[in-house]
Amino acid sequence: MSWTPSLSVGVDMIDEQHKTWFKKAEKLFEAGKKNQAKEYIGELLEFLDSYTKKHFADEEKYMLEIDYPEYEIQKKAHNAFISRLEKLKNDYESSGGNITVIIRANKMVIDWLVNHISVMDKRIGEYVRENK
Repeated sequence: MSWTPSLSVGVDMIDEQHKTWFKKAEKLFEAGKKNQAKEYIGELLEFLDSYTKKHFADEEKYMLEIDYPEYEIQKKAHNAFISRLEKLKNDYESSGGNITVIIRANKMVIDWLVNHISVMDKRIGEYVRENK
């Protein structure tokens, strides 16, 4: 699953951070194809924890700067993702990285990349273009 221009929000900072997200996700999927996902999942979860929090903070700051009307909806979605990520990290640590945790990590990443970015985040770009 690679980043494509069709996923562009139209805001450089957000798009660049999303591209980084996709690169990490691609590594997880590649590791899964090589039966190395168990080794990589811990690294991915640490990346997601730190990078996602930074990305969400940057995105939320930007939304406040532009007076984005759906800020609260986005913030709730971000908080929900962080909660799910925290649970996944705890499950990973307590299970030693079993296959169920790996599958849930894959599903969570795909759902977020496809649903959140292509729907919710794209609306940020639409708002910017409409209000220039």
